[in-house]
Amino acid sequence: MMLQTTELCKFFKKQKAVDKVSLNIEKGKIYGLLGPNGAGKSTILKMIVGMLKPDSGEILFDGKPWSRKVLVKIGALIENPPIYENLSARDNLKVRTLLLNADEKKIDAVLRTVSLTDTGKKKAGQFSLGMKQRLGIAMALLGNPELLILDEPVNGLDPIGIEELRQLIRSFPAQGMTVILSSHILSEVQMVADHVGIISNGILGYEGPLKAGENLEELFMNVVRENGKNR
Repeated sequence: MMLQTTELCKFFKKQKAVDKVSLNIEKGKIYGLLGPNGAGKSTILKMIVGMLKPDSGEILFDGKPWSRKVLVKIGALIENPPIYENLSARDNLKVRTLLLNADEKKIDAVLRTVSLTDTGKKKAGQFSLGMKQRLGIAMALLGNPELLILDEPVNGLDPIGIEELRQLIRSFPAQGMTVILSSHILSEVQMVADHVGIISNGILGYEGPLKAGENLEELFMNVVRENGKNR
């Protein structure tokens, strides 16, 4: 397993945002983390990348207890990309290489990966939303991550931007990456994911492989309804 969580819990002002969540993410797969807005998906991802500390439970990365040392093996785009709008795509990535102590030679490769090689000196503030998302993913790729975490990456994108991003995400496992894709858009996850976990009210109501022809919407709604009853 690339990543496992065991009975992970997080409270905010005595309210349990994440309730004993145990995830199992296989190496080289795309894992769709599904749930309504406010279900606890982003909170889980923030604990995985060290932005939040779990109140209880355990996180294992590649079979070993999580520590901040594993962050060099994780790339993440959570919420808005950390972009300097007055800088070009290349200069944004140069700043990121300094922060990560990464090799600047990687910049050309990640720009090609996300199809941003032709933006020249254009400032990132003038980019479309889709271009900004791709630049955020390029930043996440700079450190050659083993695990890539994308939180609601298609939010606000037009159909062309969504299709481009979908193709990009599909390409990552062949490059040796495991992907966690968090979304509330079921159709997008169905087109790219190998496994899914469905979160509702902070509870993991389902986890398993995504089978061909499976009615993901029906499964999702059943889990959300059941977790609503359990609260």
